[in-house]
Parts: sequence; C-alpha cells; structure tokens
Amino acid sequence: MSDPIHIPNWQRLDQQITTSGQPSEAELAELAAIGVRHIINLGLHTHERALPDEAASVTAAGMSYTHIPVAFDAPSEADFARFCAALDALGEVPVHVHCILNLRVSAFFYRYRRDVLGWEAAAARAPMEALWQPGGAWAAFIGDTDAIALPHRPPREAGPL
Repeated sequence: MSDPIHIPNWQRLDQQITTSGQPSEAELAELAAIGVRHIINLGLHTHERALPDEAASVTAAGMSYTHIPVAFDAPSEADFARFCAALDALGEVPVHVHCILNLRVSAFFYRYRRDVLGWEAAAARAPMEALWQPGGAWAAFIGDTDAIALPHRPPREAGPL
C-alpha cells in the first residue's frame, strides 16, 4: 500500500516517521495498513476537527496511542520534553505524529532534529517551512527570535495562511 498522501498536510519524514493534520477514522486504518504501529497526537481532543475518541479508534485499528495536548497559543518546554521522551521510548517503532494541521508537529520535529539529533538547522527546518513559517509563541518555541513579533506566515511559495 502506498502512503495516504490525501491526509491533510501529509509528510513522510523517513521510513519510520510520518506526520499530518488530523486523520479521519478511515485514515487511521490506512496508517495501520502502511505499517504504522503508534500514533502520537499533539492536538487537543476538544478541537472541532478532533475525533470523538481517538485513543479507542487507534486501538481498534491495532496501534498504540500517546496524547500530548499542546495548546496552540502556548507550546511549552514541558510539552517538548514529553514529545522527546515519547519518541525515545518508541525506538524503531513506525510512528505517525499528528495534530490538527501538522503545524505543531512540524515545529516539534524541527526542534527535535536540530536540538536532539544534531541536524543542521536548514535541513531540519525544511519540512516545517513546507507548511508554514511560525511567528509569535511558535517562533519563540523554535528559537527564531527575529520572527517573534511577526504573525505566522505561509510557506515561502504559497499565499496567506
């Protein structure tokens, strides 16, 4: 089976890690079919696009689940520490990480690749910038001090968010 690229803001980061916006119930089954064994959700369960009981849906699809609710207006170092711990605990398990639009996730992976894995910043940043250029609290979260006073911006080649 091929990657379910129709899931909003789908990205394959490597053979083990995929990311996206909120998958549907049916798309969770597609993720299981391509070998995903664990789902990490950084979105809030209270969001209108969230599934009614994602943990149960993920379990029913044969995968395990971790929820790290990250407030979009206030990402924290504690959230990032939980994210890093979850990834480390999974080891080589194929994982899909999502939030509502893949904005939180892309910023978390930028930091993870840069700060934990030691990637060069531009390479670590590329998947995030394919989706957005963070401003405000997210710029602060990723250490982009020049963009803290700016609003979130679209990818360089796209129109407004």
